[in-house]
Amino acid sequence: MLDQVLQHLTALVSFDTRNPPRRIGVGGIFDYLRAQLPDFRVEVTDHGDGAVSLFAVRGTPQVLFNVHMDTVPSSPAWTADPLVLRVARNRAIGLGACDIKGAAACLVAAAQATRGDAAFLFGSDEEANDARCIEAFLKRQHGFSSVVVAEPTNGEAVLAHRGISSVLLRFKGRAGHASGEAAMESNALHQAMRWGTRALDFVEGESHRRFGGLTGLRFNVGRVEGGIKANVIAPEAEVRFGFRPLPSHDIDELHARFGGLAEAGALERYEETFRGPPLPAGDVAAAEDRRLAARDLADALGLPIGNAVDFWTEASLFSAAGLDALVCGPGNIAQAHTADEWVSLSQLQDYAEAVRRIIANNSRTSP
Repeated sequence: MLDQVLQHLTALVSFDTRNPPRRIGVGGIFDYLRAQLPDFRVEVTDHGDGAVSLFAVRGTPQVLFNVHMDTVPSSPAWTADPLVLRVARNRAIGLGACDIKGAAACLVAAAQATRGDAAFLFGSDEEANDARCIEAFLKRQHGFSSVVVAEPTNGEAVLAHRGISSVLLRFKGRAGHASGEAAMESNALHQAMRWGTRALDFVEGESHRRFGGLTGLRFNVGRVEGGIKANVIAPEAEVRFGFRPLPSHDIDELHARFGGLAEAGALERYEETFRGPPLPAGDVAAAEDRRLAARDLADALGLPIGNAVDFWTEASLFSAAGLDALVCGPGNIAQAHTADEWVSLSQLQDYAEAVRRIIANNSRTSP
């Protein structure tokens, strides 16, 4: 089915679904998908602010496939038009080809190659860390207990990954001349730097933690702002940081620890701006049970099982809602979000064939 996959991928890449700026509507790429699935019952929903979902069902399938159609913005480092698919050196090159329009092209091609039961949920808000599409879907009476979420995993079933949390910290100080004794303690930037040192030490102390092949706590300070000039005490400072916990970490407990690293009275604001649970979701015992259920799902679908990964996916949202969830898609995460993003033709072909086989047996009456 490779020729058909590439035809669909050429069309999908040509639609500008860069996110931000979150200008995705119900037409365009969703009109194309609807036209390619004429024998499906199709619902297109605008959730606002560029979040659009398309839910397509044929027959009575038992497994749901989910894939996001939005991409990250393209950088000036692209060597050609990112919205024009190129095929060279056994690679398909284009914005979103790896993350993750390649999987969407495979789903459409596989659906057209068989009459089997199938269910697809396409969304457009994953790159915005918004999750309106999936949250709305999970609130409805959908009837599914299993989901395969497409992300670049080299075509292997991933059963576990880290969670993610983004945080805004605001430190307060007291403006004044930097020559005074108050400069050391009244400077909001100094408080932020002290907090940062303690945070790094705390994260290093978590290096012994383990879950399903993952090790330690991932942490990153992404941005620090504040101050006026070198001879003025900084009256305020802002820090944006993120961490990626193991499924065995308690995210609320980690927030309490990070917030407690600031000196008394130094913090004006501590705000979690986004949270995505780990995969599998739940406490340690529940997470292990769900991981084993996802392994059974992978075996039942005939998907090779890969290692746990450090990046976050929306599969955890399905897992938190009680579904057996795994991540599987063509492409390697190392090629995602890069200039001249690409996916190998062999992985597209293998994934399309795997989906075709699953669809051919994907009904609620199947064993």
